[in-house]
Amino acid sequence: MKKTIATLIAGLFATAAFAQAPAATTPATTTPAAVKAEAKQDKQAATADVKETTATAKADAKETKHTAKHKVKHAKKATKAEVKEAKEEAKESKSTEAAEVKAAKADAKEAKADAKQAKAVAKTAAHKDSTVAAATPAK
Repeated sequence: MKKTIATLIAGLFATAAFAQAPAATTPATTTPAAVKAEAKQDKQAATADVKETTATAKADAKETKHTAKHKVKHAKKATKAEVKEAKEEAKESKSTEAAEVKAAKADAKEAKADAKQAKAVAKTAAHKDSTVAAATPAK
């Protein structure tokens, strides 16, 4: 942007220099050769101005392209980091869920073992009661 402004200002000064009123020493009537020379100067100034403007436009386009590439690169990095973070969170969540499932299975297994033991104790107590009842005479 600064380059564009600088070139525009330079162009204004250049056109101002060529647009100055002719010196008072020149005769009021101009010769065809003088008109031809002045036209040639104007053409050269216009050509130089066009070249300068084109160069400025190319520089601006290059700078814009570079900035756009930089923004895209930065956006890609940010997106890649977000994806990586999401994958890590999913992996962590999955491992946490797996640990919870494992703990629940262990609890269920323990409860099943406790129930089996309680059933065995109850069976033993019932057998003992029936054995004691059979061994004691009825009165």
